[in-house]
Amino acid sequence: MPMLTLINAQIPTYRGKQALVIDEDGKIGNISPMSSHEPLAGFVKDLNGDWLSLGGIDLQVNGGLGLAFPDLEMRDLGKVKKIADFLWNQGVDGFLPTLVTTSKENIQRALFVLGEYIQEHQQDGIERARVLGVHLEGPFLNYEKRGAHPSQYLLSPSIEAVEDLLGEYLPLVKIMTLAPELDIDGEVITYLRSRGIIVSLGHSQSSEEEAQKAFAWGASMVTHAYNAMPPLHHRKPGLLAAGMLNKAVYCGFIADGKHVNPSMLNILLKVSDYEQGAFLVSDALSPMGLGDGVYPWDKRQIEVNAGTAKLRNGVLAGTTLTLLDGVNNLVKWGICEVGTAIALATQAPRKALGLPGMETGQEANLLRWHYPEGNAQLKWERIKIK
Repeated sequence: MPMLTLINAQIPTYRGKQALVIDEDGKIGNISPMSSHEPLAGFVKDLNGDWLSLGGIDLQVNGGLGLAFPDLEMRDLGKVKKIADFLWNQGVDGFLPTLVTTSKENIQRALFVLGEYIQEHQQDGIERARVLGVHLEGPFLNYEKRGAHPSQYLLSPSIEAVEDLLGEYLPLVKIMTLAPELDIDGEVITYLRSRGIIVSLGHSQSSEEEAQKAFAWGASMVTHAYNAMPPLHHRKPGLLAAGMLNKAVYCGFIADGKHVNPSMLNILLKVSDYEQGAFLVSDALSPMGLGDGVYPWDKRQIEVNAGTAKLRNGVLAGTTLTLLDGVNNLVKWGICEVGTAIALATQAPRKALGLPGMETGQEANLLRWHYPEGNAQLKWERIKIK
């Protein structure tokens, strides 16, 4: 029996207004066009043409509320829970805590803590963003494109190095970012894929040809497109062009207006076919959820100004804006339609991670999006179904 039927909803990737049925188990029971919908049952809520989506999925979150995930210790389990609560309240259903390049000891300790968190707190029935695994951004990165990653912890890729680094924690890793030109014969990419880990290319000086080889070996993502890689060049297309043109590859991107100029994002999305080949990430750092100011970051400091985080030497380190802030920016800049912008934060990252999207049987953790005529501010709220 339906618990709730939502009518006159616009849903990303669906044509025309839809009716969505939520069953008594709190799951999506049916989605059908309004023109063909059968007599309504249960409680009916009219969305009056507002957009409806699942919550966001953020595949690159470095920390929040003052905690950087590479610094995790067992005493921080409660802080991870608070970050998950914060992200839920920011419209995010699930996320990948991201470990940037650091010492082996830090990586293994953080993986242990995240594993303990998943076992102890993921199944408590509380509505909070779920930890979907870990994104390991490094340490197999190109020195010349290391950005804010500390050079002393960069490593050359090999199967032995991966096993030594991850050991028993390997099953926790869902995505690994690496520089493909360092994996000359593709043995690491092939090994990671055989263990179910998605390989994303980034922090790289890769040529187009090197990237194409990596994609043929099984790499399927590009990490924060444009950043920490050669720019698009008319005679040297490079990694980014290879990723944009490959229909089997998803390009992650940051939409804070600082990491990438909006015009360049426009090019990326048009070539990648929007949510078919790209997805939005926050790349948020530990001060996410806090105000502007100076904060510790490993043994260094970062300065946050209007949501942009830089090292004290001016090197761009990341942002503190949340995932859905990026959705609003895409609409405000006129880069894509509302439904497409929503899909880039909700549908596309699910598909890139191999998760089901807005379809029958999924938990009905739904967001309602309202975009008033003549108002560039897109607003959302969670739909309460119980």
